[in-house]
Amino acid sequence: MEAKKSRTKYWALCFFWTALMAAMLIMPDFRQWFWLALPGATTYFALGMDIM
Repeated sequence: MEAKKSRTKYWALCFFWTALMAAMLIMPDFRQWFWLALPGATTYFALGMDIM
């Protein structure tokens, strides 16, 4: 049986990337670049949910 791993780090990074993406959507100068934060948010969400 495999021991449970802590997912706290992944959730913290997921929230960081999501906050960064939201901030980029709010600021007009960075709105065109918000999609650069999208892979980070989705990857760490999947790792936090233990999907990958």
